[in-house]
Amino acid sequence: MPAAEEPQLQLSFEGEVIHWRGPSPYFFVPLPADGAAEIRRVAKAASYGWGVIPVDAGIGEIGFTTSLFPRDGTYLLPLKDAVRRGANVTAGDRVPVEMTVRFARR
Repeated sequence: MPAAEEPQLQLSFEGEVIHWRGPSPYFFVPLPADGAAEIRRVAKAASYGWGVIPVDAGIGEIGFTTSLFPRDGTYLLPLKDAVRRGANVTAGDRVPVEMTVRFARR
């Protein structure tokens, strides 16, 4: 009997890089409303705790693994410095994002 396929959710969108100047400064790309709605639909199956959602993402030729953070009705895609430098992006830039949710193994 073949193994059941793991669920997948793939998203493609364009978003503006923002600089979060909170206690721990960081760069993020907020998901658009429709993308956030798709994530909320699968959040229970995908989250490994604290509401974060593990994803494989790509900006241009730069691929990376991270976790989305829920914030203000959407989700934020964190951009490590190595990703930003590799993709040559900074705050205010619009970037194309390809993303696949990694569902929690149960």
